[in-house]
Amino acid sequence: MNRTDLAALQTFVAIAERGSLRAAARLLGVNPPAVSAQLKAFEDRLGTPLILRSTRSLALTEAGRALYEGSHHLLGGLDEAMSLVRNASGSTTGVLRVTLPFRAWQVIVAPRLHAFQEAHPGIELDLMIDEGLTDIRALGLHAGIRLGDYLQDEMIAVRLSPEEPAAYVASPDYLRKNGVPKVPEDLLHHSCIRHRRVSSGETAEWRFIGAEGEVVVKVGGALILNDLRTVVEAARAGFGIGWSLRRGVEAEIERGELLQVLAEVTPPRPGFFLYFPKALQEFGMLRRFIGHFRG
Repeated sequence: MNRTDLAALQTFVAIAERGSLRAAARLLGVNPPAVSAQLKAFEDRLGTPLILRSTRSLALTEAGRALYEGSHHLLGGLDEAMSLVRNASGSTTGVLRVTLPFRAWQVIVAPRLHAFQEAHPGIELDLMIDEGLTDIRALGLHAGIRLGDYLQDEMIAVRLSPEEPAAYVASPDYLRKNGVPKVPEDLLHHSCIRHRRVSSGETAEWRFIGAEGEVVVKVGGALILNDLRTVVEAARAGFGIGWSLRRGVEAEIERGELLQVLAEVTPPRPGFFLYFPKALQEFGMLRRFIGHFRG
């Protein structure tokens, strides 16, 4: 494969993963017409269309699906290899690509970001806000941050924070109208805003500390959301009781927009962990990131 085909393959994979020419162009730092022209030239050289275009969407052809399945992991491995080369040369400059949920951005990264940039001006952070368990190799990322130490194969997890206090919260108006739950079982008579995990598609369990150990209450309600920020907004708007990390709602509690309930029986959640491929454990930029953001 020559350089032209390698660049075209990277463009094709970006289109397939981002879902549009415009999104791929933003990722690659070029304009959409250039992406379209490169894709067309690549298809001409291969002698077959790879992507079906319409005014509203793109879809992979059979040939396109075969090419994507056979190549995107290779490109991820190539990115890792290039990162290792940069690390071996002692370079402390370049792009570090990390996926993380919004709460990790809010409580781990954002408060320390200015200091990191001042300490490491040569490192450009490319952060992807995503609530799911992302396949970082497939997307060409270096690492991911998640709540808990769930690991994929050949991954390492490093703790960035201690256990995170959690909070069940509701608006003062909702609690005035519906009463304040005194014990977890009272939630069976409340409207509870449940969170559907992006990674598994399952709704998160509502867990509490009971006299004989952990208690799971199978709550109900008319609203299920897959984004914790939206859960908090819905609770603040009076739609019911929702769950969040305590640090994610401290400002709303201090302003009186939300009230915490059942605080004494709400268990903490595992802290935030950074996970990354074992091949990158000596990667200089990643080690600097860990050293700075590790709690």
